[in-house]
Amino acid sequence: QVQLVESGGGLVQAGGSLRLSCAASGRTVSSSIMGWFRRAPGKEREFVVKCNWSAGVTYYADSVKGRFTISRDNNKNTIYLQMNSLNPEDTAVYYCAAALRPVSSAAFFSPREDGFDSWGQGIQVTVSS
Repeated sequence: QVQLVESGGGLVQAGGSLRLSCAASGRTVSSSIMGWFRRAPGKEREFVVKCNWSAGVTYYADSVKGRFTISRDNNKNTIYLQMNSLNPEDTAVYYCAAALRPVSSAAFFSPREDGFDSWGQGIQVTVSS
């Protein structure tokens, strides 16, 4: 059993930064494969980043690589998404997700959501131009 709650979204101007938080309960984040996904207006949900903490492997979408960083605080059982150099194309509802069961390498290194079975409620990020 796991519950994920996002926070930290809001409105920011292009070029600015935001940090999203995802507080987990019922399972330690370090024992799960975690990820951030987003859905822009009128678009399907897409992956942003996935992380296998135990393996030390992180996979970022090309659109955010170098600008976004996923991290964790084990004491708070929380993961974060630091978003820098934001642009209007980053405007979306952002979702924290967890894969509680093993995920194949093929699934992990694909942009699909396969294996992610626990989701937060989503939080709005709006980047103005």
